[in-house]
Amino acid sequence: MEIALVGIGKIALDQHVPAIAASPDWDLAATVSRKGSVDGVESFTDFAELLERRSDIRVVSLCLPPVPRFDYAAAAIAAGRHVMLEKPPGASLSECHRLIDMAQAQRVSLYATWHSREAPMVAAAKAWLADKTLRRLQITWKEDVRRWHPGQDWIWEPGGLGVFDPGINALSILTEILPDAIHLTDATLEVPENKQGPIAASLRFAHPAGAEVGAVFDWRQDGDQIWTIEAETDRGRLELHDGGARMVIDGIEQSADGPALAGEYPRLYARMAQLVASGGSDVDLSPMRHVADAFLLGRRETVAPFHE
Repeated sequence: MEIALVGIGKIALDQHVPAIAASPDWDLAATVSRKGSVDGVESFTDFAELLERRSDIRVVSLCLPPVPRFDYAAAAIAAGRHVMLEKPPGASLSECHRLIDMAQAQRVSLYATWHSREAPMVAAAKAWLADKTLRRLQITWKEDVRRWHPGQDWIWEPGGLGVFDPGINALSILTEILPDAIHLTDATLEVPENKQGPIAASLRFAHPAGAEVGAVFDWRQDGDQIWTIEAETDRGRLELHDGGARMVIDGIEQSADGPALAGEYPRLYARMAQLVASGGSDVDLSPMRHVADAFLLGRRETVAPFHE
């Protein structure tokens, strides 16, 4: 199937373009970007022009920042195109629900992707936790914003999520592996005095069985980057490291079962192909709901200004 990629920035070039190129399901037929392009692929600077001139392209993958994404997705759906959304699926829950309604009305597929759920050991962690009683779970997600988001000023603006841009990856794993639903009860957001979005956050959740569940996100990490989830249960301890790439059970490193596809983004594009073929949609908003609750409930603390 032919697909158009909209928003040719770092994530598109690092992940989406290679995943599409390696996929047996997809052919990158066009791109839309004001600045970027892909060698050998037809490029547009105007999305409306793409929709008008390339009616043969039935699927659109949106890699834009969250704030402008709704208008592009709505236009694509109105034109009868299937839409794949980079995480987070939008700038607000309300606009995501609107896209769901539009996709249903137009009978097109809508896929809100959560790439961290496709990390090699996430499914294994979910299976291990399924029959155990959780006592404590702690997320530690600390990285250097200068390394992963250089010059991306939009992430500090309203709708850009700040540290929740990576933090929502942790929440997407959390909501995937836990057998019970949780909800946020308390949050502290550290906001640089020269920014709109938080640079760090700490969260506490209520668990139906009383387990202690918390998370710490920080964008000021020097040295080794930390993406860890630790869970203590009635029958052992689980650790997910490197964003779900590694799993340790009671101190013993576990081996992956050898997935048919290597990499998070190839698995996302394989899933999109399945959805288009079956006429289905997949839009789980639970990670985003926790972020919205953090902004609603969170106590804001002003911290030192941040400069790249």
